[in-house]
Amino acid sequence: MLDYLELEDKIKKNKFDNCYIFCGIDEALMKGSIKSIVDKNLEKTFKDLNYIQFDGLNVDMENVINTCETIPFMSDKKVVVVYRSTFLGEGEDKEFNKRFEKLTRYLDNPASHCILILYHVFENDREKPSDKIKKLEKKSVVVKFEKLKGAALERKVKILFEAKGKNIGKIELRFFCDGLENNMNIIQNEIEKLCSYTCEREITKEDILRLLPPKADNDIFNLVDNVSQKKVEKALEILNELIFKGEKIPYILYMIERQFNILLQIKFGLEEGKDKNALSKELHLNPFICDKMIVQSRKFSTKGLKNAIDLCLKAEEVLKSSSINGKTEMELLILNTITA
Repeated sequence: MLDYLELEDKIKKNKFDNCYIFCGIDEALMKGSIKSIVDKNLEKTFKDLNYIQFDGLNVDMENVINTCETIPFMSDKKVVVVYRSTFLGEGEDKEFNKRFEKLTRYLDNPASHCILILYHVFENDREKPSDKIKKLEKKSVVVKFEKLKGAALERKVKILFEAKGKNIGKIELRFFCDGLENNMNIIQNEIEKLCSYTCEREITKEDILRLLPPKADNDIFNLVDNVSQKKVEKALEILNELIFKGEKIPYILYMIERQFNILLQIKFGLEEGKDKNALSKELHLNPFICDKMIVQSRKFSTKGLKNAIDLCLKAEEVLKSSSINGKTEMELLILNTITA
């Protein structure tokens, strides 16, 4: 089983295999590696004809296999990606097992002109590669994508800045990496913000302090986002992480209520025809953060946001007037908000 850095080294040396199984917590890193493999193997002119993607949640493996075996168009290679291949996780779902069996049979004799990539995103840092993934190690290259840390993270972030045509000093780079949650999606968004904000001049520590949200703000945004997608387990996991980091229950509740209030104001503003610039000025939000919250607001109905705020207020009353366990009350708030 390879790690991300070993795969990156092989890609740089133009060493490619017929089939890859990616697994891990960081989907953005997986997508970055897929892009590198595609860019190295396909010409831009015919990329749209030789790069095919399938949704792993509802995929028909017969279609995937037929696509793999079809000759590429005006190219030596084609790349087929099955993203979010949930059937590679643990479980005894009959349909998932059928897909896995068909994949296993295909990998006994894969098409030499095709690079097939499947990836499975873990639910949390504690999840390990499933028995299914381990069984595929003899027939494919399995790569585990763990969150980058220390020098490896700084090296990757520096490359991302350079791809935007921007240099960043060593001190500023470390300060930037230390100030962010270790999540490549968030890191890429913050790099975009910094590059746009500083334009042609050098990035300073003051710029980073001014633009980067506190880590707890990111956690609250992600918690509310998981509530919007009705992902109970993930929302509860973020809540537990916040408590473990030492954040106080009243503060967490205040931040969640504040998030719902801002989303509701954005919802009303959009209905009145206001744009991002007007909303960011009116609500005193950084334009980049406002843009993200506009997207998040569209995942809720107006009624749903009002209900969520009411539930927050009720939870606040309960915490002030009773001796109920704060963590339990917050868990109930999340469950009630999702099911309301």
